[in-house]
Amino acid sequence: MKKTSAILAVCGGLFMAALPAAAHHSFAAEFDASKPITVKGTVTKLDWVNPHSHLLFDVKAEDGTMQHWAAECLPPNGLYRQGWRKDSVKPGDEVVVTGFKAKDGTYYMWTQTVTMADGRRLFSGSPEGQGPGGGAPGGANAPAREGAPPKE
Repeated sequence: MKKTSAILAVCGGLFMAALPAAAHHSFAAEFDASKPITVKGTVTKLDWVNPHSHLLFDVKAEDGTMQHWAAECLPPNGLYRQGWRKDSVKPGDEVVVTGFKAKDGTYYMWTQTVTMADGRRLFSGSPEGQGPGGGAPGGANAPAREGAPPKE
């Protein structure tokens, strides 16, 4: 009887420990689809990790203070399929990031596109015009993704 109880206790503990790993948030739980945002800054780091990659960048505010932003992206495999490589974005690169602001008001956002200083655009997430909330930052007049069907 003691052996069975011990086995059940261990199995229960393992099950409880696995719950946080199984949890996943939805876009709507964390980001506001009605608040598209475009932010210009300097890359400090790209965390190429699961379950979501993060682009970290600094933005100089109008008052001269430095804001440290984080933009959640697709996981590495998703970024790779969108054309990203580990060296696509490097510390020091100037970028314009479009996406959706976090509901909690912090300097956190979901990434839709990253535009490099040379004009290259990297996509993260749904193709423009098909993003969470039914649209992309920039609205109906946003430029179409290369190779995407024309907007009607």
